[in-house]
Amino acid sequence: MKRNGQQLLFPNDTTPSRPAPGFRESLTFKANRNLGRHGWLRLTPAYSRHLVERLIAPLATSDRVLDPFCGTGTTAMTCAEKGIPCDTVDVNPFLVWLANAKFARYQTAELQAATAFASNLRLANDGGTPWYPPIRDIEKWWAPSDLHTLATLFAAIQQAELSEPTRNLVLSAFCRVAIETAAVSFGHQSMSFQERTEQRSLTQWSSPEHLKHLFTKRLAEIVTAAATPIAIGLAKAFLGDSRTLDTVLDAKYSCVITSPPYPNRMSYIRELRPYMFWLGFLHDGRQAGELDWKAIGGTWGCATSNLMRWRPDGSINISFDGFNSMIKRISARSFVLSLYVHKYFEDCVLHFRSLSRILRKGAIAHYIVGNSRFYDVMVPTEEIYRDIMSSHGFRNVHVENIRKRTSKKELFEFVVRGVFTPE
Repeated sequence: MKRNGQQLLFPNDTTPSRPAPGFRESLTFKANRNLGRHGWLRLTPAYSRHLVERLIAPLATSDRVLDPFCGTGTTAMTCAEKGIPCDTVDVNPFLVWLANAKFARYQTAELQAATAFASNLRLANDGGTPWYPPIRDIEKWWAPSDLHTLATLFAAIQQAELSEPTRNLVLSAFCRVAIETAAVSFGHQSMSFQERTEQRSLTQWSSPEHLKHLFTKRLAEIVTAAATPIAIGLAKAFLGDSRTLDTVLDAKYSCVITSPPYPNRMSYIRELRPYMFWLGFLHDGRQAGELDWKAIGGTWGCATSNLMRWRPDGSINISFDGFNSMIKRISARSFVLSLYVHKYFEDCVLHFRSLSRILRKGAIAHYIVGNSRFYDVMVPTEEIYRDIMSSHGFRNVHVENIRKRTSKKELFEFVVRGVFTPE
């Protein structure tokens, strides 16, 4: 099916405001939950394997795909399952660890050792106080009794003699249990804390038997998924900044499939903090804020105060008609939000500058993005991406509306795609 002369990638959604039944969910993380390794750990804004499968359908095993915003590794995992090599990059070390754990090939002995750990696990309460991470307001995440039992489980993992691959499986299951026992809700596009009246009984998970049962169940699911082999070396995650990709990667890519953070002030570090503190990727709130400052669109903690001191780079041109007037209209309501939006798109320009150095001529890029609204000012992210891509060597850049998001009625998700044909 075509629209405006362009072949549609998602023809089932011919009227985005009224998508086909189940179509919207098939593009989100909800569709990943029962798909083996794809369902190991959720990230609220993640897209689905089904979406990536549509985008890589025309590719061959001689192609090489890049996802410069790794997330939970959906793009690279899906490519590897189809025999297509894919590299992915993220500024967050926890996401790089998680992705590489999902991409790994596990030996039978390593899987058996994980299962044996769960079978031999003892969570007896000896009356001591086990370590738990210095998360600010940690009682908002877990009730005291639940936290104590969870900390006892973590201590048992730390004390066990496990190989690195086995430990990665066990820690992945721990992360699943940690978020499932937390007083949080994922009913919105972002994570939110539950009200006390909405929370389950405070003693639901405080019983060591209950927690062990949940952990054993989640670990068994992860082990089962890990038992299905994946081709070694096809999927790799690298720690790096999407604005300096050419300093991290030395390959040339024929396709890009990615979903960068949206300009909506939703901090991914907020949702990832519990995993990162437990596993030692974070040690204090300042460190979390500094990491979020490195991420495009980050606003957690000191990232906001850093933003107040930031000023636009006059040498960076954002080639979208009306961009400056849009920033002025936002600034009339909130100066800090105007800085946020301006910096977000300056970072996007830096990203595409770097990207252009590692693409093959003729490479096809697919960017899944969402528009935003600040007060009464719409930010047409998809159109701004289209124009930035056009100014960085992409031709025939096309925008396709693929789904209505679950928040405000005017917010949609789009695929912006183009062919890299530099002069």
